[in-house]
Amino acid sequence: MRIAIDHRTRYTYAATASYGIVMLRMTPAPYQGLRVVEWQIRTEPDGQLLATRDGFGNATHLLTITTPHDDLEVTVTGIVEVTDTAGVVKGLPESFPLRVYLRPTALTATSPAIEALAAGLTETQLVPRLHELMNSIREKVEYVVGATGAATPAGTAFEAGEGVCQDHAHILIAAARALNVPARYVTGYLLTDEGEPATAHHAWIEAWVEGLGWVGFDPANRICPTDRYVRLAASLDAHYAAPIRGSRRGGPH
Repeated sequence: MRIAIDHRTRYTYAATASYGIVMLRMTPAPYQGLRVVEWQIRTEPDGQLLATRDGFGNATHLLTITTPHDDLEVTVTGIVEVTDTAGVVKGLPESFPLRVYLRPTALTATSPAIEALAAGLTETQLVPRLHELMNSIREKVEYVVGATGAATPAGTAFEAGEGVCQDHAHILIAAARALNVPARYVTGYLLTDEGEPATAHHAWIEAWVEGLGWVGFDPANRICPTDRYVRLAASLDAHYAAPIRGSRRGGPH
């Protein structure tokens, strides 16, 4: 499927910034399920964009702005061709050993309740087990916008029984790691079944399955990613995989 992306993000500052440096993870890296036809990043104000890769192999751009500015707008436009690979992701550069993706973070730390859920699974084969785990989490955590925040840990969202795609992903990562399965957080775009574009980034996970490699699971929608998903970046959690992160000098932070 060929998908066109047109995404604008705008930040307005309370006071003029004299300098800004921003890391952008808003360019998809090609793999066997995705081909980039064209892609462009524009910023206002204009700044220096340095294309690079982060430690997790994500395509990144380091934006440096040296002129005074009161706001920042980042516009991404592009076209990609996506193939349905049943969630299997192959052909990406891998920078770290698998054990790195077993490491908990503040957002993906497990809890007794999450560990109990993982321990109570009935499937014995790994892929069906991960599907069972994904569905169990979605049954227990209702999708409620505004119920959690960017810094809500997996255990807190699971106990509350409410959250958004970020929380579903963090909980599934925590549960997978409790089963000693390497897992990582993925951010990207999702074209809905109605054909309407999403108004924000979507989040899912990838788990390592021996013999297959990385396999995607979207607990918010209870499916493996299809050709309606555009993968942007992956890392340990939402903080590490954030599409836009930066700092500025001048005015309150």
